[in-house]
Amino acid sequence: MKNILVVFTGGTIGSTTNEGTINTANSVPFRLIELFQKQDKNNQPVNFTTLQPLQILSENLAPCVWQTLIKAIEDQNIDDYDGIIITHGTDTLAYTSAALSFYFNALKIPMLLVASDYPLENEKANGLINFNCAVEFIREHIQAGVFIPYRNPQQNVQIHRGSRLTCSLQLSGDFFSVQHHNFAHYDGVTFVRLHLSTHLSSHAGSTSNTKYSNLKAQFSNKILMIKPYPGLNYDHFNLNDIDAVLHDLYHSGTACASSQWGENHSLLNFINRCAQKNIKVYLAPSIKSTNAYQSTRALIEQGAQMIWNMSIEAAYVKLMLGYGNFLDESEISAFIAADIAGEHI
Repeated sequence: MKNILVVFTGGTIGSTTNEGTINTANSVPFRLIELFQKQDKNNQPVNFTTLQPLQILSENLAPCVWQTLIKAIEDQNIDDYDGIIITHGTDTLAYTSAALSFYFNALKIPMLLVASDYPLENEKANGLINFNCAVEFIREHIQAGVFIPYRNPQQNVQIHRGSRLTCSLQLSGDFFSVQHHNFAHYDGVTFVRLHLSTHLSSHAGSTSNTKYSNLKAQFSNKILMIKPYPGLNYDHFNLNDIDAVLHDLYHSGTACASSQWGENHSLLNFINRCAQKNIKVYLAPSIKSTNAYQSTRALIEQGAQMIWNMSIEAAYVKLMLGYGNFLDESEISAFIAADIAGEHI
């Protein structure tokens, strides 16, 4: 018999629709297990232990929620379980999956976050399918670590590494891994690792860095993230009580490095302004290559630090955890550079 810890946190998968409004409901999370048990055809029985430390829609999530979630999990004896399933909303799924991937980077069992695009009562909902996949992933002990099984319409369930999941596309509920490097897919019978054309073996092992196996669940709330857009005015940002800035980039790894429209629109000048306050500016996402745009090189030469080959969601959460755990700048830089949860593509 497999022992699985199921941690309910709310989200659409834990919600119901009432008079046109979707909101969390006390009974819905446990309905998920009832639905699973009614249709489960696997002869290997499962014993579920359930927790409900949170009940929120994930758009209302703040970093302190991760601390609550982590504490609830660690208050259990993790060694008693073959795997952990966490139900979660879709809006901030990529951020929570990154946070858990980095914190539990030395985990020896599978931990899977399960979400749904519609409430379970809706026949179009993928929540039960995603949950089924999570249970089978644990039954077969495909691999230790943090993963997200999610079925987009007209696809098999895709399994994403937690540190590589990106937020869903605009006006869509579809999820992808950064650069479409999904970990595996599941056709309802077999798990197949993508890009390798070979079936996964049991007890495949996990990507972990034991140097960072004892992190504290401390996420700095002083990381300012800025998204680029035409006309962005950096004078609008107050830098008081800021540890670091993470500046998002256009798809080509660029942001405005020109002052021809005014110095207040130039990231170069903003980097200099941050340096005067001893605030580090980080840039992401960008693929490291031999060629780069002139604007990108100018930003790096001005003192910005590029976080290469990592999604913006992973970069943001990793900075929060890095600045929450380390004081020395060299330690923070080493932590950001280390691939501790398979986050580097």
